[in-house]
Amino acid sequence: MIRFENLTKSFWVRGERDVVINKINLTLPTGTSLALLGRNGAGKSTLLQIIAGTMNPDKGQVVSDGTISWPVGFGGSFHRELTGAQNTRFIARIYGVDTDSLLEFVEDFAELGKHFHMPIRSYSDGMRSRLAFGISMGIRFDTYLVDEVTAVGDAAFKRKSRAVFRERVKTASAILVSHEMDQVRQFCDAGMVLEQGQLCYFEDLDEAISYHQALMR
Repeated sequence: MIRFENLTKSFWVRGERDVVINKINLTLPTGTSLALLGRNGAGKSTLLQIIAGTMNPDKGQVVSDGTISWPVGFGGSFHRELTGAQNTRFIARIYGVDTDSLLEFVEDFAELGKHFHMPIRSYSDGMRSRLAFGISMGIRFDTYLVDEVTAVGDAAFKRKSRAVFRERVKTASAILVSHEMDQVRQFCDAGMVLEQGQLCYFEDLDEAISYHQALMR
């Protein structure tokens, strides 16, 4: 269960306050994979970071009774001077999972080759995303937050990413940000649309997609 209580977040843009999340009160269902839809700049990535605890809201709070991943695709939590392997080992200790098992899974999955043992500062954005996705999928969370990361890599890597994600959400919840409606329909059961600071929940995924596409027009 994830519950938003009077959740509010804004940014100062060119001297004006831009409210991207405005007094949201909503309880998300357990065991459901949710699409988070909205136009570019609506605040979807901001909302994911607040849910994960990597960004603080201006007001309100997020309440959860389970474990939540960091937003996959967001590599800001990595230590730039440590290698991919060292970052993986550090995260394993934080979450109390077996270090050797996670290292083995991530090294095989992320396909970074020798770069796995090189500092993060030498990574491209795509490499950081693959590392973040590999570590996230290697740890069992109650809710996975995914921000477009399955679009990273070549066709074979995309297939592998989607396969492991599909396996994880069989026994967990997920919140997925994607602009690909085929991907949304493949992985999600219901949907949410973030528009002008308000979050609308739709139990029917097709209704969420239709509402989102109408706003985009």
